[in-house]
Amino acid sequence: MKVVVCVEEIRGELASFDELKDLWQKKLSAIGGIDEICIVREAELRDITVQEAAYKNADAVLGMKLKDGSLSEEFLNRYPALKYAATFNHGFGSYDREAVKRHGVTVTNTVYGDVTVAQFAMALLLNICHDITANSTYYKEEHFNRPQEAGKNPPPVTSQMELYGKTLGIIGLGSIGLWVAKMAAGFGMKVIASSRHPKEGKEYEFIEQVSVEEVIKNSDVVSIHCPLTEDTRGMINRETISRMKDGVILINTARGDIIVEKDLIEALNSGKIRAAGLDVVSGEPLKEKTGIFYCKNAYITPHMAWLTKEAVYRQVDVAVENFRRWKEKVD
Repeated sequence: MKVVVCVEEIRGELASFDELKDLWQKKLSAIGGIDEICIVREAELRDITVQEAAYKNADAVLGMKLKDGSLSEEFLNRYPALKYAATFNHGFGSYDREAVKRHGVTVTNTVYGDVTVAQFAMALLLNICHDITANSTYYKEEHFNRPQEAGKNPPPVTSQMELYGKTLGIIGLGSIGLWVAKMAAGFGMKVIASSRHPKEGKEYEFIEQVSVEEVIKNSDVVSIHCPLTEDTRGMINRETISRMKDGVILINTARGDIIVEKDLIEALNSGKIRAAGLDVVSGEPLKEKTGIFYCKNAYITPHMAWLTKEAVYRQVDVAVENFRRWKEKVD
């Protein structure tokens, strides 16, 4: 059996390609029954020559990008040995599901950063509520330069907001949305959520499951955790924003194109939306600033919610375990 692993270069100093390569080699070798392990940089696979060399005779590909009609009939005919494909994303993206069925290929996702992304979503919200950095900077660098403030504690330089008793509305109650709900409940918030498929089980009992419309209308904070599909593209727009509470806070750690950005800018500038915490923006990765960057009440980070060292290494563990279970069934 030949297994290919597509490793994405990690920004920053979390883990080098060589470190991840060694880890993948060790984890997959422990499974047994694998004759060849091919580990390549994901970016290099954009070269069709590199891709064909890596994927030739591959039984499994871990880390495949599932988008733009990937896993098509033409692709599967080119690599007939392929029987298992794993994306390292939480969602599945776009691929030809009928072609996959015809060719008998199993497709899995990799839920490794749910708690990580949820924590980041709450960090965006807490930053909007308190702006610790701005208040710390003022106290350390400005307060003691003002003689009239000597011997006094300065008041907050930004408005402060308490979450207790507020309503958090979640759009997309998958694994990330559930973790956000748990964290919000810990702050004493009422949690409501909408999901394409109603959730069942004791772990959801504290959440009031409602329609998207009810989330839009009744939330003090709206947090987006749904996949980008034709149904969700542009779902947050001028019309839906108009039905939100005045002064609502909007959090998005999902995909930028779920929001119509020009409509968000308008709402931020008018004060209809108090603030937005965005780990994703439309059209990323960007080559230059767009209009949203000039909104003082937009807090924007570069799609980094999943990037903790713990999550990077957990990704390997989860993907290997998913593959091991599949292999046990087919062997």
